[in-house]
Amino acid sequence: MKKIMIVACLAMLAACSDKAEAPKAPVLSLDNDKAKLSYAIGQDIGLSLETLKADLDRTLLIAAINDRLDGAESKISEEEAGTVKQAFFKAQADKRAAEEKAAAEKNVAAGKAFLVENGKKAGVTTTASGLQYEVLTQGAGDKPSVTDIVTVNYKGTLIDGTEFDSSYKKGQPATFPLNRVIAGWTEGVQLMAVGSKFKFVLPAELAYGKSGAGAKIGPNSVLVFEVELLGIGDVKPAAAAK
Repeated sequence: MKKIMIVACLAMLAACSDKAEAPKAPVLSLDNDKAKLSYAIGQDIGLSLETLKADLDRTLLIAAINDRLDGAESKISEEEAGTVKQAFFKAQADKRAAEEKAAAEKNVAAGKAFLVENGKKAGVTTTASGLQYEVLTQGAGDKPSVTDIVTVNYKGTLIDGTEFDSSYKKGQPATFPLNRVIAGWTEGVQLMAVGSKFKFVLPAELAYGKSGAGAKIGPNSVLVFEVELLGIGDVKPAAAAK
């Protein structure tokens, strides 16, 4: 089992270092549960190492795995191992913080420019909070209050057009209390009558602010939404046009 795990690890670690030359792994036979388990564990090890994004010496890495499996004495003390790992993780955290700061500053500048230009377009209204909206279709139904539950279809994009969410693609409208979403939605949807479709541009402070959201919405991102108000409360919404 040890030999199988080592071969599997060598194969999975090929991406860990551009400097080291990848060994030629023999064809593996996964024809029994022991072999499959060994390979599966090797994949887990490889995945964990891949997420570190570290430049590792694979020869020493495999030697350390062998030492641990064979019960051999470690070549470095626990204290020294802890120190070097702590330094590595701190450097990684510092790098991420610097990247996030740079992205936040870039998004602030790009967002301000976008809001200025969008605010000049015909049909665009800017509210006191900075929310911008454009009426695409004017409905004739009731308007919701802040405490209402609403059902909408929507599409959300970044200012460069990158789509990050869409109820249309999910094939199902979203239903939620209007006072439990981001501030731009709470304000904007109250301007809509049932049957309306609006385009909203949300300054970062009315969206996800400095923290951003998920992998696509970075810090200080201005967001663009097309929202179609289908119904309020227990009213069953009519099918929405895509």
